[in-house]
Amino acid sequence: MSNPAPREGEDSRFGVSVARAGEGASASASARPARQELSVDDYARGVLAADRAVLGRAISLIESARPSDEAVAQEVLTRLLSSTGRAMRIGITGMPGAGKSTFIEKLGTMLTERGHRVAVLAIDPSSRVSGGSILGDRTRMGRLSSDPRAFIRPSPSGGTLGGIARKTREAMLVCEAAGFDVVLIETVGVGQSETAIADMSDVVVALAIPGAGDELQGIKRGLLELVDLIVVNKAEGENAAKARTVAAEYAAAARVMRGDDTRSAVSVLTCSALTGEGVWRVFEDVQSRFERLRISGAIETRRRAQDRHWLRTLLHERLDRLLLDLPGARTAMIQAEAEVLDGRSPPALAVERVIEALRQELRGAPPTRIDGH
Repeated sequence: MSNPAPREGEDSRFGVSVARAGEGASASASARPARQELSVDDYARGVLAADRAVLGRAISLIESARPSDEAVAQEVLTRLLSSTGRAMRIGITGMPGAGKSTFIEKLGTMLTERGHRVAVLAIDPSSRVSGGSILGDRTRMGRLSSDPRAFIRPSPSGGTLGGIARKTREAMLVCEAAGFDVVLIETVGVGQSETAIADMSDVVVALAIPGAGDELQGIKRGLLELVDLIVVNKAEGENAAKARTVAAEYAAAARVMRGDDTRSAVSVLTCSALTGEGVWRVFEDVQSRFERLRISGAIETRRRAQDRHWLRTLLHERLDRLLLDLPGARTAMIQAEAEVLDGRSPPALAVERVIEALRQELRGAPPTRIDGH
């Protein structure tokens, strides 16, 4: 199958959405030839054949907010599900300045040189404020972005953290169906993005650096409960000795938080993403942990728990939207809020009134068919 033209904003070589300054929608539309529309079969066949252009378009389809695109995207995902789940999913987090992009480029290049196919995705909730993305500047990963065995996709822009995480998770499934056997998911280490990355990763790696003031900066209590490895990066030159000291401090803190059980112990390592020293050792630790969890059945258990979590999260989000979409329920919710805030109704009673209004409105609404489900 010939490669169709990419969607607006996509790099034709890599399927990477790249924001180009000064390009207006009307100007780019007039300069572009008409794009060939793809059917669900076209998307599924192209992704399974590892057609990079179709892969990029499939992810753009998933990221689209248009209802018609969302319906097609879900059909495509349904067709691809049986070909997903074979990759190692590695989450990488860390505060800005920890060297995540350099680390990912070095690790990704080492992996492709050893025959792996690597997809790099991102969860960046700041992109909806700044319009940017963690991976938006591909020059920071110039070598990896030009590697035919690698695929880099910036964070979807706009929306809530939950919406961005959902689209990243679905993009991960598409990459797995295309045959990528290692998926690296990067997030900026702020807010709740670490929780989001833990909910779609098999192993979570947190990057830290020496000499940043408080040596436990960025490794919050909640994060210590989520990560599997802490890697002190930038351990080169004069920083090498300090990195080892900081790693010992992290290891002590992790033991306090998680105990000495080897099954749940946090590994603490040092590396230099700049020189490459210690980077492959990090992957060996990740791989060893993954294989141990896979053999014991823990990976399957974790992924099933993640699927259940995502199902319930999406259901809650849809119910929230439903309350706003139905006029009667929306009016009842506004009234309930006013009554609670004015002290005229306890919250539990106000909730029951909203639910009853929702029930009444749903009884009068025609059933909606969702194809493919």
